[in-house]
Amino acid sequence: MTLLSKNDQQAVTAAISAVERETDAELVTVLTAQSDNYSYIPLLWAGILALLVPGAANYVGNWLGADTLLLVQWGTFILLSLLFRIPGINTRLIPRQVRYWRASNLARRQFLEQNLHHTKGATGVLIFVSEAERYVEILVDQGIADVLDNAVWEGIVADFTAKVRQGQTRQGFLDCIAACGRLLQEHVPATHERNELPNHLVILP
Repeated sequence: MTLLSKNDQQAVTAAISAVERETDAELVTVLTAQSDNYSYIPLLWAGILALLVPGAANYVGNWLGADTLLLVQWGTFILLSLLFRIPGINTRLIPRQVRYWRASNLARRQFLEQNLHHTKGATGVLIFVSEAERYVEILVDQGIADVLDNAVWEGIVADFTAKVRQGQTRQGFLDCIAACGRLLQEHVPATHERNELPNHLVILP
């Protein structure tokens, strides 16, 4: 994963501060390496393969007794459980729908935990990124949703997602913040100076 350096984080903070001077919106950015540890995935796949592969091979060749077959299945299960915990392999075993569902749930929890639902005028905006899932989402509170249709964020999210896939998370954040800023400055311009929420990038453990 390419979680950002201190200099990268400072660049994101500066970009948020620049946008918030021109709009009443409150931007919060959250980055996580992975939205879930998916600990059950290696066990699930290892169990399925340990049950099917040795059994199917023995059914065709009939070269193992019952006791030996059981030992082979146990050994296969243990070996695959360890192998499938390797991050590069683990991620490929997780269905896309599961990965996106987990990331989406975490994004919504972060919207609440970062107090984006408590801003004056309901102008909170969350930019959420989960690198392992290659997942980007922009969530906005009602004050923003009333003046900007959700469809306007789709192109920004698609561009950011492509940059995450390319390992360009820093540039993705900066471009996303700038693009959001242009929309927010037009539709939610600054009416007074305020800064209700921290501008720094939140990195989840």
